[in-house]
Amino acid sequence: MAKKSDTKFGKVMKEFYAGDLKSSSGKKVTNPEQAKAIAAAESNAVKMAAGGAVCRPTGQGYRSSRKPEGMA
Repeated sequence: MAKKSDTKFGKVMKEFYAGDLKSSSGKKVTNPEQAKAIAAAESNAVKMAAGGAVCRPTGQGYRSSRKPEGMA
């Protein structure tokens, strides 16, 4: 049996291919990469509601402690 987060991802992608997926601003989503990002965000929300862990990027470059040039 599939996890709820997997089924949510599939539902969002079906909405995109049907032409019914809209962004938070209400505009129709036409970019498949944007649709995947929305699907991933919604599936992560399902995981968090279930008390699960969410995959987040880590390591160098993600909220790095390095300050931009010009800042002391």
